[in-house]
Amino acid sequence: MNPINTHSTTYLLKRFAPYFKKYRGTLILDLLCAMLTTVCDIVLPMIVRLITNTAMNDVKDLTLQLIITVGGGYIALRIVDMLANYYMANIGHIMGARIETDMRRDFFSHLQDLSYSYYSETKVGQLMSRITSDLFDVTEFAHHCPEEYFIAGVKITVSFVILVQINAPLTLIIFAFVPLMIFFSMRWSTRMRTAFKKQRNQLGEINARVEDSLQGIQVVKSFANEDVEEAKFHEGNEGFLDVKKEAYRYMAGFQSTTRIFDGIMYCAVVVAGALFLMRGDISLGDFMAFLLFVVMLIAAIRRVVEFTEQFQRGMTGIERFIEVMDEKSEIEDSDDAKELSDVKGGVVFDGVSFRYRDADIDTLHDVNLTIRPGEHVALVGPSGSGKTTLCNLIPRFYDVTAGGIFIDGGDIRGYKAHSLRGHIGMVQQDVYLFSGSVSDNIEYGRPGATKEEIVEAAKLAGAHDFIMSYDDGYDTYVGERGVKLSGGQKQRISIARVFLKNPPILILDEATSALDNESERIVQESLSRLTEGRTTLTIAHRLTTIHGADTILVLTENGIEERGCHDELMAAGGLYSKLYSLYTDENSDTEIGD
Repeated sequence: MNPINTHSTTYLLKRFAPYFKKYRGTLILDLLCAMLTTVCDIVLPMIVRLITNTAMNDVKDLTLQLIITVGGGYIALRIVDMLANYYMANIGHIMGARIETDMRRDFFSHLQDLSYSYYSETKVGQLMSRITSDLFDVTEFAHHCPEEYFIAGVKITVSFVILVQINAPLTLIIFAFVPLMIFFSMRWSTRMRTAFKKQRNQLGEINARVEDSLQGIQVVKSFANEDVEEAKFHEGNEGFLDVKKEAYRYMAGFQSTTRIFDGIMYCAVVVAGALFLMRGDISLGDFMAFLLFVVMLIAAIRRVVEFTEQFQRGMTGIERFIEVMDEKSEIEDSDDAKELSDVKGGVVFDGVSFRYRDADIDTLHDVNLTIRPGEHVALVGPSGSGKTTLCNLIPRFYDVTAGGIFIDGGDIRGYKAHSLRGHIGMVQQDVYLFSGSVSDNIEYGRPGATKEEIVEAAKLAGAHDFIMSYDDGYDTYVGERGVKLSGGQKQRISIARVFLKNPPILILDEATSALDNESERIVQESLSRLTEGRTTLTIAHRLTTIHGADTILVLTENGIEERGCHDELMAAGGLYSKLYSLYTDENSDTEIGD
C-alpha cells in the first residue's frame, strides 16, 4: 500500500505482457492498421514536394493527369486510413476491455484465495479502487500503448530516413533536440507516476471512508453524528485534493517542457531551413516537404509525450494490481493435500498454540482437547480468552503456530482447505446475508440445490412460515446485508443454509446473543434440531443456553481452566459456577465477554 513506486517500468511491463498473449492476433492486426494510418501522414509531404518541385521546374509538367492520379491515390489512402482507424477504435478498444476483464477476473479470484487474516488488515475500499478505477486505466493503456509507440516509431524512423536524404544537416539539427526532449519529459514522467499512485491510494481511502460510514449509517443516525462523519469525509476529500494538486503540478511542468521543445524545433526548421533555402542548398519543394515532415514528426513526438500521462496512469494501475496479486495466502494447500471425505466428526487439539501476527504473546498456548464424533462442546470464558480463535483454527481460517489439529485422526493441514471447510458449518452472531432473494441466501449453503431442498432446509430452521408470509415468498428481496429482515429472521435463514449444507461438524459462535427472548427461543429450537448427530462447538455468552452440552470448557488467558458438564462444574464451585451464579442472580442478558 506504499504510495512510492516499488517496481521498475520494465518489470511492470514484463508482468503485464502475458495478458496480451491470447489476443496477439488482434494486437498484430491492430498494429498493422496503425501502420496503415501513418501512410497518409507520410505520403502527404511527399505529394506536396512532388507538386511544388514539378511546378518550380516547369509548370507545364504539372498536368491534369498527374494531379488526378496523385489526388485519387491520396483519396484511396484516406479510405484505407478510415477503415484502419475504425478497426483500431473498435476492435482495439475491445481488446483493451477484454484484457481489463481478464485482469479483474484474476484479481477477484486471487482475493477469494487470500487468507482470512488479510482482510482484517486491509480496507475493502482500497480493494474496490484497485479492481475498478485502476483497471480502467489499464484498459486505456493496453489499447493505446502499443499503438502510440508503434506509430511514433514508424513516423520518426521513416521521417528521419526521408529527411536525411533531402538535407542531412537540417535533419541532424532537428533530431538533435529529440533526446533532450525525451530526457526532460522522462524526469517529469517519473514524478507524475509517484503522484498518480498517491492519488489512487487516497481515492481508495475515500472509498473506504464512504463504505464504512454508509454501512454504519444506522449507528451514525442513532448517535446523531452526521457532522462527525462529514468532518471525517471532508478531511479525506481535502487530502485527495492536495494529492491531485501535486499531480497536476507535475503534469503542467511535463506539458510545458514539451511545448517549449516544440517551439524550439519549429523555430530551428524555419530559421535553418530559410538559411539553407537562401544559400540554394534546398529547393522550395524540399523545404515545404521538410516543414510538413517536421510538423508530422513533432505531432508524433507530442502524442507520445502526452500519452506519457496515460502511460503512467496505466503503470500505476498495473503496479497496484501486482501488489495485491503478489500477496501470498497464509493458508495454502500442500502439494500432496487430499480431499476430506467420510467425516465422522472427531476433533483433536494436540498441543495447539497460536499467536496472531505482530502479537507479543500467544492467544492460545498448548491446548489439548479431544472431541468425540457427535459430541456437543460449549466454550465459555471472559473476553480475549481465545474462544473464537480456537474455533477459527478448525476450518483453517488461521494456521496453528505449534501443535496440530486432527479430524478423524488426520491433520487438517493435510487436507485441501476447500474440502475441509466443506464439512464444517458455521452460524455466527453477526449474520451476513447477500443482496438477493431469501432463496438465493439459503441456496448459498449448497449451490445448485433444488427448490424442494431449499424449502425443506427452511422448515427445519423454523423459517418457512415467516418466509411464506411475504407476498413473494422465497423470492422476497432481503436488501443489502438483509436489512429488510429482523435479527431472528436473518439468523433462521443462516441456520437454514447450514441445514442445506448438512455438515458433520458445526460451530455456533454466539448465535443467539444478539436476539430478544422470543427470537432466541425460536432460534434455539432450530439450533437444537441442527446440532442433532453433529459434532458441535458452541461459543456462549448466555450460559443458560448450554445446559445440555456434553462438555463445557472454561477458557481464560491461562488456557482451559475447567472442563465438565454443567452439573459437574456447578458442583466444583469454580470459575464456571461463579460466572453462572452471577449471570442468573442478575437475571439479565449481560454478556460474559467475547
